[in-house]
Amino acid sequence: MNLILMGLPGAGKGTQAEKINETYHIPHISTGDMFRLAIKEGTELGQKAKEYMDQGALVPDDVTIGIVKERLAKDDCKDGFLLDGFPRTVAQAEALQSLLSDMNESIDYVLRVEVPEEHLVERLAGRRICPTCGTTYHILYNPPQQEGICDNDGSQLIQREDDQAETVKNRLEVNVEQMKPLLDYYHDRGYLVTIDGDQEIDHVFKDIQSTIEN
Repeated sequence: MNLILMGLPGAGKGTQAEKINETYHIPHISTGDMFRLAIKEGTELGQKAKEYMDQGALVPDDVTIGIVKERLAKDDCKDGFLLDGFPRTVAQAEALQSLLSDMNESIDYVLRVEVPEEHLVERLAGRRICPTCGTTYHILYNPPQQEGICDNDGSQLIQREDDQAETVKNRLEVNVEQMKPLLDYYHDRGYLVTIDGDQEIDHVFKDIQSTIEN
């Protein structure tokens, strides 16, 4: 079972990816994880990726695709995989199709977890973080016992700059614009399934299971 997971920031992709991994025993592969593994293993492509990352530059598609190819060839992917954060562009999607075709594989589903943008702003702008231990809270969904104070070490909680409402709105707009061509690409090819992410976590996963198993 080969899956791609898509969704805007705050849609709950990470949580659903964990559930998919636990239930179906296929590896959750994020772009960052792939790069870190290639760099750690000291592969030629990993070293190339590191050079770009150290300069703060985007890793070129040919290097990224090569690293994806190396990752999908590992033993833990023999029964399937869950890609998260890749592909990001139509060019990458086309390259992935070609790569999988060479491996006699294909994508089964592209799962898009969809949540209304106004709810995503609420989710992201309500996030608070402990600067000392890194614990994450939410003023509505997971508040600390004492307002503004970390339960673990008593530190004053902070709101990251990129979690402020206006910044969140701008970030979502950019993501929507960048994601649309990719969604159209997979919709036109019959891979795309939209999952309602604006419900309880377990209900979201049940919808994902229904898609996968039916």
